[in-house]
Order: sequence, then structure tokens, then C-alpha cells
Amino acid sequence: MESVRAVVLLSICLSVLTSLCQGQRSTDSQLPSAPGEPVLGLTAGELAAALQGFLDEADTKAVHTETYLSVCLSQCDIGERCAMKHGPRIGRLCDCLRGTACNTFFLRCY
Repeated sequence: MESVRAVVLLSICLSVLTSLCQGQRSTDSQLPSAPGEPVLGLTAGELAAALQGFLDEADTKAVHTETYLSVCLSQCDIGERCAMKHGPRIGRLCDCLRGTACNTFFLRCY
């Protein structure tokens, strides 16, 4: 009963604090409403070029993280087979996606 009361009081305090802080936000941090206005002092073309440069850099870094000891492991989806048993040893077939792991009993990504 005490924990329920504490949760209710905490939620009321957070909602009051949130409503008070909504009026304190500055208009500088909001995005412009018109599509032609510059965002953060940059035009749409400059933003697109910066985004493209960031994506190109991210692609080159992704290649280096996937390669380990000259062996490139592909990505497995959830439920796919990610390893193979060779007697007492387990050989990896692919890497599981982020947030999942290779189950050593079922040899699948979960």
C-alpha cells in the first residue's frame, strides 16, 4: 500500500513539474515551422551534405568493426542459426543483431 501511494505521489509531482517546465522552454530550441527557413543557421543543402558525410563515415567504420582477424561475419536475424557444434567446440557462423545473443544450447539468435 505504501509503494502504491509513493508511486502516485511521484507521478503527480512529475506531471506538475513537467507542466511548469513547458512554459519555460525557449523558442530558440524549437524547429522553424516553414520549410524554407534555415535550421541552426544552415540551409537544407548544407544539412544534406553534412548528413551524407556522416553516413559515409559511419559506413567505413562499420566495415572495420565487422572484420575480426580477417574473417568477416555476417549478421543473423532473430531465430536464425548462428553457430555450429564441432564436437566439444562451437564454431560461429554469424553475429547476432544488437540486443540479441547466440544461445549456446539451441545455437540460434535470441
